[in-house]
Amino acid sequence: MSNVAVIGSQWGDEGKGKIVDWLSERADMVVRFQGGHNAGHTLVIDGVEYKLSLLPSGIVRKGKKSVIGNGVVVDPVALLREIETLRAQGVAVSPDNLIVSESVSLILPVHVEVDQAREASRGAGKIGTTGRGIGPAYEDKVARRGVRLSDLTNPELLAERLAALAAHHNVWLEAAGSAPVRADEMAAQLMDMAAELLSFAGRSWQVLAAAQDARQTILFEGAQGVMLDIDHGTYPFVTSSNTVAGQAATGAGTGPSSVEFTLGITKAYTTRVGSGPFPTEDFGDDGSRMGERGREFGTVTGRKRRCGWFDAVMVRQAGLTAGITGMALTKLDVLDGFDVLKICTGYECDGQTLDYFPSNAADQAKCTPIYEEMPGWSETTYGARSWAELPANAVKYIRRVEELTGLPVALLSTSPERDDTILVRDPFKG
Repeated sequence: MSNVAVIGSQWGDEGKGKIVDWLSERADMVVRFQGGHNAGHTLVIDGVEYKLSLLPSGIVRKGKKSVIGNGVVVDPVALLREIETLRAQGVAVSPDNLIVSESVSLILPVHVEVDQAREASRGAGKIGTTGRGIGPAYEDKVARRGVRLSDLTNPELLAERLAALAAHHNVWLEAAGSAPVRADEMAAQLMDMAAELLSFAGRSWQVLAAAQDARQTILFEGAQGVMLDIDHGTYPFVTSSNTVAGQAATGAGTGPSSVEFTLGITKAYTTRVGSGPFPTEDFGDDGSRMGERGREFGTVTGRKRRCGWFDAVMVRQAGLTAGITGMALTKLDVLDGFDVLKICTGYECDGQTLDYFPSNAADQAKCTPIYEEMPGWSETTYGARSWAELPANAVKYIRRVEELTGLPVALLSTSPERDDTILVRDPFKG
């Protein structure tokens, strides 16, 4: 059985949670490897909805080990709150089935303060951050002034690190007219939670090595999407981590050969939350219809998602930069009833035709889509569990998406329910 990395091939919100949950039935371990509680994965199981941000989607399955890898930034308060919420829904969460890398960097109150103050100061130039401190926490990690989970084992070291951290950020906060943060208050809050947090702490790299020695199957779960990658996305309107499959190894503590199949979750149309370029965004009735039918509101923020037509150029580029082996096409049912469907096959930019999404933000903003139109279908695809149940035009649409992106469909999702999934190619078998 192959180890599989699941990533988003667009701007996030592609439906990764359901697919990871569906795949996790045959995996022994599910690992989150980047991002923070800005992620939002919604699972619907037997009519019950579970909303996850930090916890791996496999946590709702009995007998599976869940790991939060070192590449994730963790808000301790958010983590404990999410655990309690799931426990209230009858999900068992304990150190027996959840391991948090002792090397994760922590998101602290100062990070939230800085994040929100910066976004407010940008005015019309807002990036669209969730304001949860993810970016500043990653900055402190790279600058080598962050606080790690393992630091909670040493109160003196923790106090020293927090004092330095507060001194660094308070200069900017005070200049921005915001109240300074107090290191002693942050230390007291962390120590109140230390015992419970440290009960989940472990060496994730060692846990993964043991799993591989035992020939167990690992599912690596990414957050956001390739076009939000700090290097390969629509910079600067991106997240603060690498979202491509290569990060699965680094963010979990294992070698790149551990990832043997990369599944790119791909929505049958395109959505985006927050600011940034979106060439195929539809401001008319079609975009509104997609949003309403797809219930396009952010799991974390509740913000309405911008909606538009499928962008084959962007997904093809995501496939190449992220090494996607095959895609899971989701939310096909949202397109039921459209008379005409559009697919972006290129961009017009300053009189030139482009078959790629440019890196420069100014050029990205000038890109206008070149569309190919296809006939829609009037029949329903909702809940279909075999190709035979799909309308002929739906099959043609899928095949054209495969052709234009160069990515074969491995899975097809036709509703939020776990079992409304068509398996075309088993990712675990490579």
